[in-house]
Amino acid sequence: QVQLVESGGGLVQAGDSLRLSCAASGRSFMSYTMGWFRQAPGKEREFVASITWNFGRTYYADSVKGRFTISRDNAQNTVYLQMNSLKPEDTAVYYCGAALRNTKYDYWGQGTPVTVSS
Repeated sequence: QVQLVESGGGLVQAGDSLRLSCAASGRSFMSYTMGWFRQAPGKEREFVASITWNFGRTYYADSVKGRFTISRDNAQNTVYLQMNSLKPEDTAVYYCGAALRNTKYDYWGQGTPVTVSS
C-alpha cells in the first residue's frame, strides 16, 4: 500500500516555472515506477512523465519534452516534476501515480492544480 500526496501547484503566468512534489508513504518506494499525469477541464487524464523504479529511466509526453523534468529522491520517498516555460495549455490538475515494478498504476494522489495564465 502506498499513499501519495502532491504539492506545489498554483497560479502562474506563461513562461514561469513550478516544481511539483509527490511524497509517498508506505513500503518499498524504490520498487515503484512513479509517474505524473494531468487532467484538464473537460478532458481525459493524460500521461506527462514517468521515472522507472530500477534504472531511473525517464519518459515524457511530446507536449512537455524539453520543458519538464521528472526526478526522484528515494531517500526522501519523493518524486518531483520541474516545469519550466509553462504554457496556458499546461493548465490542469496534476496527479502523481505509482506502479509497482512497471505494472499498471494502482495508487494515485489527490492532485494539485496548476493554472497558467497568458
